[in-house]
Amino acid sequence: MPTPIPSFDQDDRLRWVERISHLLDSQFRVPGTTWRFGLDPIVGLIPVVGGLPSLAVSGVLILTMMRHGASGHLVVRMVLNVVLDALIGAIPIIGSIFDFAYKANNRNVELLRRHYQEGKYQGSGAGLIVLLTLVLLAIGGGLVWGGWALWQWAAAHI
Repeated sequence: MPTPIPSFDQDDRLRWVERISHLLDSQFRVPGTTWRFGLDPIVGLIPVVGGLPSLAVSGVLILTMMRHGASGHLVVRMVLNVVLDALIGAIPIIGSIFDFAYKANNRNVELLRRHYQEGKYQGSGAGLIVLLTLVLLAIGGGLVWGGWALWQWAAAHI
């Protein structure tokens, strides 16, 4: 007999995702208001590299959600949330304001919570993880090859 699928709130790993998302997007409250923010917009204020730690953590959160039942369609929506957050967040001043308001990680946790409530749990997500790994390896290989080609060109022309 198959084991029953735990609800979102019964799964410790998914509660971990929710806690990390809360830390990144809404841990702190502006006194006297209901306006919340997290570490993501604060770290994003660091020029050039500020968005990278947040992007990496968001990627780990999405991978965790994939492994615990997020469908392919849902993962695409989650990735789009994070990419939008990262791209607009990279724009000076406007991006900082956007980071304080958008909260991509909280949006993704809410998407997964609704996914569970609707009974659309898909299983392990192993196929998506393999596909994502292959895509990342292809991109990484392309970057390495491009860097090597650029190095060779520069060495020949200098």
